[in-house]
Amino acid sequence: MIFQLDRYHIYQEILRKISDKEAQQEIRTLLKEGRPEEMLSYIEIYAASVERPEENDSRSQKARELYQIVNNNRGGLLPYDKRGIRIPEPKEGILYKRMGVQENQNCTVVTLRMKHRRMRWSVKGANNLAKALYRKENRELIETIDRYTDGVVLPMQMQEIVETLSAAKAPKKDGKGNPYVDVISAHMPLKEAVQTASRKAFLGIFS
Repeated sequence: MIFQLDRYHIYQEILRKISDKEAQQEIRTLLKEGRPEEMLSYIEIYAASVERPEENDSRSQKARELYQIVNNNRGGLLPYDKRGIRIPEPKEGILYKRMGVQENQNCTVVTLRMKHRRMRWSVKGANNLAKALYRKENRELIETIDRYTDGVVLPMQMQEIVETLSAAKAPKKDGKGNPYVDVISAHMPLKEAVQTASRKAFLGIFS
């Protein structure tokens, strides 16, 4: 395991703790150039220079908080390759990506769906939805629903529907068609119930 801080979060803390634009830029430059010790010294000097007796002036306190954060994680400030750490070459078909790629995935998959667009989730509701989604991806959702509902909610999904077409039902035109047409046109209890947000989510998955 290699410990390494994501640059985005370091820059975010710099912006939050340091209000002076020139000081922000200098700290970022020292970090980008791989000079963490000089960066720590600069933050310490800056904190002392802006210290004031006024209680409402929190610049020095915030700068010292930044120093504490950086100092406590100084081992992960530099990227692994700038610390001389070598990792095995990726196997065929595997491509190594930087940490920012995962940050983008978190934003796309979680943040945009759960925090914006005027959507609101309770902690319990968000956890339950996440569990439902990963069980769906693992092809375990139907078994989970069956276990907790005794097969009442979606009985259609619990059995294999096999129907032999008679000559009268034979299509006039051959083609792939929709193999689930009989399932879609059958009775679905959720469609006739009050459409809450969770029921709409389940309908979106199965219908």
